[in-house]
Amino acid sequence: MPAPPWCGPARVPTTSWQDCGVSQPKWALVVPAKPLTAAKSRLRGALPGVPHEELALALAADTVRAARACPLVADVLLVTDDVRVGALARKLGARVLPDLPAAGLNAAFSYGADIAGPGWVAGLTADLPALRPAELADALRVAQDGPPVRRYVADAPGDGTVLLTAPPGLALEPRFGVRSAAAHAASGALPMTGGWPSLRRDVDTPADLAAAARLGLGPRTAALTVDHAAAAG
Repeated sequence: MPAPPWCGPARVPTTSWQDCGVSQPKWALVVPAKPLTAAKSRLRGALPGVPHEELALALAADTVRAARACPLVADVLLVTDDVRVGALARKLGARVLPDLPAAGLNAAFSYGADIAGPGWVAGLTADLPALRPAELADALRVAQDGPPVRRYVADAPGDGTVLLTAPPGLALEPRFGVRSAAAHAASGALPMTGGWPSLRRDVDTPADLAAAARLGLGPRTAALTVDHAAAAG
């Protein structure tokens, strides 16, 4: 029997997916985003001449775009009170939720996971402008293997967290923040150790942005860097 026509790198239908004939559960991804005026403060001035809010918006937009293109993702829930982030995320196919807890990043992750309902759920940070859908899909497949436990992917330096997953029946229990990888491990979550350079490359500093650019930025962030280079002569 031939493989389904959507087997491979092409975008697949969001209603069902098969990986060369093997059924795969679909995921809900929760992506909190701070108001643009408060987001990514350590990136201020990273692209002189480019408004900081535009850069923060681009990071979130490229993250959402890649998440929506991932064949294992059925739903992206963006938790934000920022009107611009919410409007752009809707255009990209995300479901936008107001940050009703208004109690920080972990409360936003938990709220989004509760709204997502039963099933496979994951929390993804909103600062992954180089994210490749195929890498995200591979990490989600790894999370589905083995015993039903929460799992996490550390960032490139190894002390932060970019992805936290939970199987049906378990709460997400996010511990994002300073040294979150150790906090997630202490909570009982298991590390996932695949390569996934674009998934691990979150962007907090100008050096991080340069590292993400070497991997290949998503379209909105890439456009800002091109504009900045042109303005710089």
